[in-house]
Amino acid sequence: MAKAKIMKKILILGAGGQVAQWVIRALAGSEDIALTLYLRNPGKLPTPVPANSTVLAGDVLDQALLRQTVPGHDLVYANLVGDDMEDQANSIIAAMQASGVERLIFVLSMGIYDEVPGKFGAWNNARLAEHLKPFRRAADAIEASGLAYTIVRPAWMTDEDEVDYELTTRHAPFKGTVVSRKSVADLIARIIDAPALHQHANLGVNKPNTDGDKPYFM
Repeated sequence: MAKAKIMKKILILGAGGQVAQWVIRALAGSEDIALTLYLRNPGKLPTPVPANSTVLAGDVLDQALLRQTVPGHDLVYANLVGDDMEDQANSIIAAMQASGVERLIFVLSMGIYDEVPGKFGAWNNARLAEHLKPFRRAADAIEASGLAYTIVRPAWMTDEDEVDYELTTRHAPFKGTVVSRKSVADLIARIIDAPALHQHANLGVNKPNTDGDKPYFM
């Protein structure tokens, strides 16, 4: 008798985002993965929604709903926006700690450690000044949470239909200026497929050989 496949249950927070939708496409055909697509506005999802998905309308700051939703999942992937990123991160951490779910992928931003060198670093700091401090506090909370986290810090993202990226670590200078959303999604999908990959890692993500004073499209 053939062994039954073990179903991996993945909760995607901010499922309407562009990177998240690339991840959803990558996982849509997986018979051993069940997706919960959690977002404020389900109308942002492309149709048809993949057959291995369940859609749930909600805000990650709704702690009661989040605590109802997280249990039973094997991994939480958060791809969120907003100036309240620290509050959103703390809400997710609390719900995961309460439910015993440990594996977390959380997308933040380059520049939160002042790790971007040269003129591009100065330009990036000026452009993202209002976001970098709350994003840094979110990262600090995640790293102190005791969860099995992976923090992803992409370069400025493009809509190029390509997978071409390299990684830098938490204390290394950031490389490049841009990366495609599809590339960031590829990294996330690989971690979802193999959750032991990049545990307790804090990763910069960029397209190789894109160094410059600012992104090419700015």
